[in-house]
Amino acid sequence: MPPELLLDQLMPLTEMCLASENPCERKAGLMSLAMLAEGCSAHIQTKMLSSVLQVVYQSLSDSSQMVHSAGLFALGQFSEHLQPEISKYSAELIPLLLGYISGLDQAKTVHISKVFYALENFLENLGEGIQPYLPTLMETMLATLSSSDSLKMKVLSVSAIGAIANAAKEMLVPYFPTVIDSLRGFLMDTQEEVRSLQTQALDTLSVLARTVGEDVFRPLAAEYVQLGLKLTDSVDDPDLRRCTYSLFSAVSSVSPESLTPHLTAITTMMQLSLKSTDGVTTYLEEDEQFTQLDDDEDDEGETVLEGEGENEGGNRGIAGFSVENSYINEKDDACKALGEISFNTGTAFLPFLESSFRHVYELHDFPHEDIRKAAFAAMGQFCRAQHSIWRKNPTEIHHQALQKLLSVVLPTFLEAVRQEPERQVVMAVLESLNAVIRSCQGEALHTPSRLAEVFQAIRDVLKKKTTCQDGGGDEDNANEQQAEHDAMLQEFAGEGIPLLASAVPAETFFPFLNELLPLIMSKAKSSSPVADRSFSVGTLGETLQLLGGVAGGRAVVGQLSNQVLPVLVGGVGDSDAEVRSNSVFGLGVLAETAGPFITKDYPMLLFLFSSLLSKESDRRVIDNLCAALCRMIMSSAENVPLDQVFPALLSCLPLKEDIEENKTVFNCLGFLYNNKPSLVVSHMKDVVSASSHVLADKNIDADTQSTLLLLLRDLAQHHTREFEGAILSLPIEQRATFTTAVFQA
Repeated sequence: MPPELLLDQLMPLTEMCLASENPCERKAGLMSLAMLAEGCSAHIQTKMLSSVLQVVYQSLSDSSQMVHSAGLFALGQFSEHLQPEISKYSAELIPLLLGYISGLDQAKTVHISKVFYALENFLENLGEGIQPYLPTLMETMLATLSSSDSLKMKVLSVSAIGAIANAAKEMLVPYFPTVIDSLRGFLMDTQEEVRSLQTQALDTLSVLARTVGEDVFRPLAAEYVQLGLKLTDSVDDPDLRRCTYSLFSAVSSVSPESLTPHLTAITTMMQLSLKSTDGVTTYLEEDEQFTQLDDDEDDEGETVLEGEGENEGGNRGIAGFSVENSYINEKDDACKALGEISFNTGTAFLPFLESSFRHVYELHDFPHEDIRKAAFAAMGQFCRAQHSIWRKNPTEIHHQALQKLLSVVLPTFLEAVRQEPERQVVMAVLESLNAVIRSCQGEALHTPSRLAEVFQAIRDVLKKKTTCQDGGGDEDNANEQQAEHDAMLQEFAGEGIPLLASAVPAETFFPFLNELLPLIMSKAKSSSPVADRSFSVGTLGETLQLLGGVAGGRAVVGQLSNQVLPVLVGGVGDSDAEVRSNSVFGLGVLAETAGPFITKDYPMLLFLFSSLLSKESDRRVIDNLCAALCRMIMSSAENVPLDQVFPALLSCLPLKEDIEENKTVFNCLGFLYNNKPSLVVSHMKDVVSASSHVLADKNIDADTQSTLLLLLRDLAQHHTREFEGAILSLPIEQRATFTTAVFQA
């Protein structure tokens, strides 16, 4: 349901429960808010976040323990589903949750679990923002591992270290030796009663392999592959196998050579998991105890799935069957691991690719949706793996193998887009399809009809004509609000359009885009939902950008410019910041790729951007505006009044949100220095100031860093006095770092 419609009906009832004197009703109100965070995430983030957080805060001081517990569960749900906005409340939430951990009775494991659930979900999405809290967090977790007598507390703390690692990444390295010693001890203890701690240690080890850096983990990779194989040989437990598969998958991303000698054993074990019927209970029609349910599961129980058909004798049909959740999770992780390992190990996996694909393919219509999602993801990985093998060794045999694989996988994907009933599965299919097109490019569209078939699938999603969208909708009803999952589905489908633009010649792509363009642009109308408007202008911008990089693409963009320009200009005045940001990006890309077709509109665009800059407060919009101006300058500098525009551009630097556009900005500065050096030299202090912030960012990409250093070193060599004066204008703490970065060998 659309968030507005659902919340209008539900919130009055929820508020009534929250105000009740009955603690069960207060709990019910909190549980409602917790579950709404899953389906109404964007709406709550933009319009309700502060108020619902206040409700949760109040619940944490409630006299009832059940209300406490519900409040903590709601906080965990918010932390997981209300990103990124909830991260702004880290200064309030992290001390609150750590206080709970140190103050609660550890015997109350349900309550403790809720606290850790909230803390983990919050930390996992915090990224570099975790830095101020990292010492306290790790001190708390490591103290629990070394001193607590509670197995549950140790399991929760090991899990929390994984969440911390996901956010902290290399910042966790100082704690890594202590953590790895603890995990090694847990993994060596094979007593049945500590199995939960052992499996959690494997899970956290997998996270560490992906996050602490290749140089740190690679020396240990072979040891832990051997340990994983030993554990799976000696212990028959689906949870332990699942966690071991995740470990192998993680190791393949940092040290694929550690897996290569063991691929026969690893793939055999995973394929056995895929075809295993362990944990399956079949229910016959006469079984009065059976109730048909759909994916009704809890963490420790069973999933009950509907069955179809009757036996050959016609006496007793199979009504359905249940699968223990541990075995479902084992199949899920085996699928995912096979796909990732195939891609990361490359040619070494080739002897196992066909058999692995066969086992995975058989699960693409498995009754449980998580298994279907994993199967579609793995099939895409197999295609990418085979393509990578062919690119490295372009033999006819490898090419035929790739085309054979694609001829099975892509039709299966497209059929699933049309017929799969679950939105989440269709999103997974579209994501995998996009990854295949991104990697395989024209090879994925080798069959003459394939491009048309992919476009048809995208069109069906955008027109809401697929089975998971109930088979049809009125795409012309611009006032119709969308459920957020519908908007996400549209996003996944739309991502395929620019990918197709980059995969085929422009003249081949143009007829399909021309047919789809009116539908895309119709979603930008002011009466459309925000998600539609953002999708429309965002898709236009990304498609134009990738079109500009293919043969004949600039001419095609030029032909489309008169249609696209008014839509993007209209989006600049939108009330939503994301729509404005996407529109500004699109206009910059249009100026860059359409070239002379758009120069007559430069005065209008510059006036539009000037007006926007005078009132804009959203940093992502401002960052995209800077990049758009840079694209205009590099495309047609003679049509830009640089004496006015360049100082305005510099005043908005450094970029704060859309850091990827630093590449565009500093390419532009290099372009101006080559073509009008006096302009750059006359603003040396601002150039050096902006550059110092970028060089201090450890996440700067290599191309941007190289471009920037080349510019700065040339300025230092040929305009020494101005350059040294600009360095002296930097804050003292920045000078040494900047000088070292610029002049180091």
